[in-house]
Amino acid sequence: MRLTSELWVKALVRRIFTDGGFAAVERHGSPEAGAVFVRARGKNGVQKLFSPAPQSMFDTAKPSDRTFELRLEADQDDKIDDVLERERNFDPDLWVVEIETDEPDRYILIMPA
Repeated sequence: MRLTSELWVKALVRRIFTDGGFAAVERHGSPEAGAVFVRARGKNGVQKLFSPAPQSMFDTAKPSDRTFELRLEADQDDKIDDVLERERNFDPDLWVVEIETDEPDRYILIMPA
């Protein structure tokens, strides 16, 4: 059984806080099944946007946890904000979580490109 989006986001934020990091919910989406986007901000100022991995990236067995793909890497907020705005226009129920870490793969499962 898959966790609701709201519970998954709360668990992610708590995990990062437990490790002494920072995380914030930038946008609340549908509590049950909203898509989750993760903005990872590194110490060097570079940001990475991770979006839900498309079903076509999976082999026959689907992972048990939410899986992400690197959507964009940028050094300016505007570029990522533009992508998120387009996604919000398409899916108003999405979540956006910002985390501060140089190791996003420590917290989320990222599919290789």
